Parts: sequence; structure tokens; C-alpha cells
Amino acid sequence: MRSVAIAGVGYTKFTKQSGRSVLDLATEANRNAASDAGLPLSEIDGVVSYSVMNDSVSSEAVATTLALPGLRFVVDAQQGGQAPSFMVQQAAMAVAAGYAENVLVFRALNGRSGMRVGNLRFAGGAGQYRYPIGYGAYAMNIAMWAARYLHETGGSEADLAAVAIAQREYAQVNERAIQRKPLDMETYLRSPMIAAPFRAADCTNEVDGACAVLVTTTERARDLRHEPAVIASAGYRALPRPGLDISDQMLCDDYTRNFLHPMRDELYGRAGITAADVDLAEIYDCFTVTVLLGLEGLGFCQRGEAADFIRSGATRPGGSLPVNTHGGLLSEGYLHGMNTVAEAALQVQGRCEHRQVPNHEVCVVTSGALENGSALVLTADR
Repeated sequence: MRSVAIAGVGYTKFTKQSGRSVLDLATEANRNAASDAGLPLSEIDGVVSYSVMNDSVSSEAVATTLALPGLRFVVDAQQGGQAPSFMVQQAAMAVAAGYAENVLVFRALNGRSGMRVGNLRFAGGAGQYRYPIGYGAYAMNIAMWAARYLHETGGSEADLAAVAIAQREYAQVNERAIQRKPLDMETYLRSPMIAAPFRAADCTNEVDGACAVLVTTTERARDLRHEPAVIASAGYRALPRPGLDISDQMLCDDYTRNFLHPMRDELYGRAGITAADVDLAEIYDCFTVTVLLGLEGLGFCQRGEAADFIRSGATRPGGSLPVNTHGGLLSEGYLHGMNTVAEAALQVQGRCEHRQVPNHEVCVVTSGALENGSALVLTADR
């Protein structure tokens, strides 16, 4: 995989009401990613994306609005937060195998003013039992998992608060972040309860916007505008019996571990590293509990110890393992994790200005919350 890298990153502004079509947002972000890399659009021959319940636009539509000369590789996946790292992996495998040369990977949606994931009714076998009793909102599903995690590890809402408070420090210096107000424990506890144990501060901020990255060969990236963010490893994993639909997670064996636990050794092994070699982590955080699961699943601390690790200051600015340096999806905005991948690439490239971490040779980035998901290891070109 080291033969492939992320060479460019593109964003739109994140807002609560864009007043624009999703196609317009997607076109801007993809154009910005190619421009950021310094690669002409005429050299793009692949486009990859994903959506939830058709809340976005197709890769072919974006290829049309960008006036690309043709496509050799295209993917449109029906996946949510588990997709970003996996879609980058698909693009990387295509490039490494010679099926494409330069591939754009994007996520675009009007996630605040349009189709909001919190209001969606997901098709599937279990829905007929959940919806009649009022068990339908996505926050409720993750809250059930979080409650079980806290019960089995002896945790409390203070453990969830630690995540939100630490990440808000990064958001305060991130101009893209939709939430930049300081957050402390008192403010956290005033945050309204949404679905116990989650308060509003535990929940992601849905936004309108788009984000894209450009995947190409490492050799080609060296000739472009920025240092390559080399894709050293990638992987996807689903636990046994991952569910009948997006809201059915009641068949899992252990609610204190997510998909990262069984994937960790393979992910690190492909990159030739261990957890001790990781300089920073960008962990998918649709809700605060997923950061606790992520830190433990990636081997940075033992089961039930993640909150204490965060409270020690390790994940905060200046800490030994900076985590979610953009403020995470909790504060920057919820683009289903594509902006988490983009932040990882920017950090490895050393382009985050006032929030740049000093040690950024090796970054692990995750996509997905519970029973299934994906991850990448990005490294500096060495």
C-alpha cells in the first residue's frame, strides 16, 4: 500500500443551511482537492463516494460537473460512517493495481438543512419492532451501546464528558468548526439530555457541506504540490452477526469492544508498526463513546481505561497522543467521517498551521462506531 498516497484535500464551508444543491457542494470540494494537489482535472480517472439512504449524489454526476474526460474506476456505496477509510482503501487498491491513476474520494450532503440522519427511518428486518415503541432515532441505538459499555466498565457520564471537553480545545482554533465555544464540565452538565447517557454535547453536529481527498501513486504525489500522506495500511472489519439493519446491534457478544479490537493487529502489521509508533489518532466520533472504544480498540489503553487516559491530558493539545485535532465530528461537523480522513492527511503533511501537532510521522484514522468499520494508517513519505 505504500505505493499509494493522499496528495490533496478539498472542503466546502460547513454550514447549517447551505442554500445550495448537494451536487454543487460535491463539485466544489472535489475541484478543491485536485487544485490543492496541483493536479489538472483532466488527469482524474476515478471517482468514489458513499451515501446514506440516497442523501448524496453519484460519482458519475460529479464526473460530469467536473467535465472529466472519462472514468476508469467508480464506486457509489450505500454506507455511512464506516465508509470513509474503506472508500479510500478501494481507491488505493485500484491505483496500486493499475486500474486508475488519480481518484477523488468524496462525501457531500445537506446534512442539516436536508436529510438528517437522526430523522431517517432505516429499512430492514428489525425496524418493524423498533419503530412502533418509539425506538427509532439513531442516537438511541448508540446510547444503548454506550450505556452497556459504561455499566460493564464501571464508567459514568464524566467519562463521556472527558471526550467532548478535550476535543473542544482543538475546535476552538479550527476555523471550519461549527462548535467553537469553550466547554467545561459545568457547561457539559447543562447540556440537555438527548438519549441517556448522551447529552447534546455528546452528539455530533450535523452540517451541510462536502469534503474530498485525491488518491494517487506516491511517486506521482512527490511531483505535486505537497508532501504525500502515504497510505501505509488499510482495513475493514465487521464483528460476527453485524445486524439486520443499521439500528439492530443486539446480537453482539461484547459491548465494550468495537470492530477495531479484532482488526488492530492486521492494521498495524501491514504498516510494520505497533501502537507505540503512532504519533496521533483521528478517531470517528459520531458520539463520545466511540472515542473511548477507539482508544481501547487501537491498543492505546486497556478496556475501561480510555477516559482516564483522556483526563491525563494525553489526547489534548501538547499531549503524548493528540486525538481528533480538528475537534472531531462533535465540533467540526458531521460529514460521516470524511473530514476525519482529510484532517489525518493534513496533519501528516504538516499543513494544519496553529493546530499542527509537532510529531506527525504516523497517524491512524478510523471510520465507524460499533460493530463494523474501517481504518487507515497514514505516514510521512519516508
